Formats: sequence, C-alpha cells, structure tokens
Amino acid sequence: MAGHSKWANIQHRKGRQDAARSKLFSKLAKEITVAAKMGDPDPDKNPRLRLAVKEAKSSSVPKDVIDRAIKKSQGGDAENYEEIRYEGYGPNGVAIIVEAMTDNRNRTASTVRSTFSKNGGNLGETGSVSFMFDRKGQVIYPADAGDADDVMMAAIEAGAEDVESSEDGHVIWCADTDLNEVSTKLEEQLGESETTKLVWRPQTTTEMDLDGMQKLMKLMDALDDDDDVQNVTANFEASDEVMEQLGSE
Repeated sequence: MAGHSKWANIQHRKGRQDAARSKLFSKLAKEITVAAKMGDPDPDKNPRLRLAVKEAKSSSVPKDVIDRAIKKSQGGDAENYEEIRYEGYGPNGVAIIVEAMTDNRNRTASTVRSTFSKNGGNLGETGSVSFMFDRKGQVIYPADAGDADDVMMAAIEAGAEDVESSEDGHVIWCADTDLNEVSTKLEEQLGESETTKLVWRPQTTTEMDLDGMQKLMKLMDALDDDDDVQNVTANFEASDEVMEQLGSE
C-alpha cells in the first residue's frame, strides 16, 4: 500500500503542477491579448506586447498559443478587460499588491476581498501599501551569462540602475519606462534573458518565521489561483532555513 500511496501522491502533485502550468499559460495569454488590443499587434512596434511575448516564451508557452492570443485581440469578440490593482495586508502585517485583469470589476473585487479575509489578511484602499514599493523593470539572467563584472558593465551600457549578482544568477533593475530599451540592449550583449518584466520592488521587507510564511503562502496561493489575478507581490523576507522547511512540506 505504501507504494500505491506514494504513486497517488506523485499523481496528485503532477496534477497540481499541470493545473498551475495551464493557469499560468492562460494568464500570460490574457496579457498578450490585452497588450495587442491596446496597441499594434506587431510585437516589434508595441513594447508592451513585445515584453508580454518574451515573458510567455520564457515560461515555455507554445508559439501557437501566443499567435492565437494576438489574433484574438483583433477579433470583434475579444473581451474588454479592465486592469485593476488591489492593496492589502497579510499575516504579520506583510504588504501585498494584487494586479488583476477583469471583465467584471464587482466579481473580482468581491473575490479578492473574500480571499484576504478568509486567510488572515485584510484588503485596504488603493495606495495603502503601494507607497512601500517602487515600480521597476526587472531582467534576470542565469549565472552562466557572464561573471559579475561583465554583467555589470553590460547593464551600465544598457542604461540599467542596479545589478544583483549571486551564484543563482543576475538580477538587473531599471526604470519601468526604460525596460524595453534596456532589455533590448542587454540581449545584444548577453543573449536571451530568463525573464523580463515589470515588477513591484519593495523598499523594505518584513522578516517571516515558518508559521508566518505558511499563512502568507496560503493567502498568496489563494489569490494567485483566481483567474482574474495576474500577479501577487508581497514585501516579505525569510531565511534559507525557513524556505527549505516550507519547501519540504
């Protein structure tokens, strides 16, 4: 029976991974459709669409899914999505920003508010936590893209603001309005990045213990599970030990 239980557990996890992958593809495709509808359907002429396509490719979204999403934007039956940002607090006072795209503002607001309250958090007013974050462009390269000095030089020449290099890779930061230009110049020097996207970068972080992280992850996972939610960001920090314990559960 032990073998059977283990197999059932593996199947369950794989099912969850497949579902998460499918949901991620759907969210990335939605961003592509909205970007293409708001501007030119040609990525070379539409910076937002170019970044959306790049992010989708880095997450292994199939080309036909990307092409369908762009084509959908040009059809008369394309949904009219509204971009909305929600802000609130999670366990231990962690600040959380939720970015959503929805065709029904009331439905999304109700779901997000309910998810916060059911998981030990509370939804605040717009602007209640975003002042604790900076809107930035983020480009991530693997460690083998070059040593720290080479990447730093490439980043400076591309117009980036900051670089964080470690054995895990290189995180390059730039002004949100410069992301398209910076990422294009970096590609010329370093090749394809792992990810290129706009993010909320916390100015300060809240240190979390294992119990706090378990509660926070439950809330963030529940928020991210909503089809209307595109991104969830929080200003938490946790030790390697806590993250390892969290990962082994």
